[in-house]
Formats: sequence, structure tokens, C-alpha cells
Amino acid sequence: MRALLRLWPVLSLLLLAACDPNQVFEKNADFDNYTWTIQEKPTFEFEIQDTTQHYDISFNVRNASMYGYYNLYVKHQLFGPDGKPITTLLHQMILMDPLTGEPRGKGTGDIYDHQFLALRNQQFHQLGTYKIVLEQYMRQDQLSGVMAVGVRVAKAVNK
Repeated sequence: MRALLRLWPVLSLLLLAACDPNQVFEKNADFDNYTWTIQEKPTFEFEIQDTTQHYDISFNVRNASMYGYYNLYVKHQLFGPDGKPITTLLHQMILMDPLTGEPRGKGTGDIYDHQFLALRNQQFHQLGTYKIVLEQYMRQDQLSGVMAVGVRVAKAVNK
């Protein structure tokens, strides 16, 4: 039963992604034993084929209720097709209400999925393959309770 509960958020994200015509890329990296070690720096590569378009880049986080903090600090590095760095930023993501400890995000049972907008209206000036590297910045060698992180790239929609 727990296996089904664990798969449900993945299946629902896949169904939602299949319905989004603006999505360019989405991929997640799972961590063994629900632990993100300081040495693990998930890397995601995506293709940009339209330099006139603006894009929103979001980070996905899946955590278990056993995660011991209300927030998560993640540093990203974005590299262009030429290998040169474009941006490096530190992001604070709020996973739980700091006062009540109530989980944020969507969840079933003890697993919660979050999506945080990291870069809004990003424009890429070169065609080709871009690379984004994520690094946990919580100053813990082993950060328990983080099950997966990922990146989503979608065409920006003017609202």
C-alpha cells in the first residue's frame, strides 16, 4: 500500500505534465534512503530551440514528513551551451509553515510535493543544450527526508 501512495504523486505529476503544452522539460532525481548528501549535485540538461521565447524555471521538491526543517536552501548554477555560467543563485524554499509545522505543497500520507518558481521570464540567447546543477545548502552532510528534487522549464505565460 505504501508503494502505491509513493507512486501517486509521480503519476499525478506525469498526467499534469502531459496536459501542459507550455512545458519544455521536466525531470526529477530521486535520492537513496530519502537522503540528499552534500556530495550529490543533481544535474539536468534541457534543449532550447526558440531564443525569442521567455521561460519560467521551477524547482520540484519531494519530501517526507520526517524532514527536520521548515525550509530548504538550494543553490543553482545555470550553464549555457558554451559551458559558461549564466546564473548562480541561492534559493530558500519553505516546505512547512514556520509557526505551525503544517506541511505545504500537495501530499498524500507522509509525502509532499512542492514546485517553486526559481527563475521567472528567463530568456536564453543561444540555441542548444543548457545545464542546471542543484546543490543542497543546508550545511548538513546528509539531509534526511528529501526524497527527490527536479527542474521544470516551461514557456512563460503573460498574466
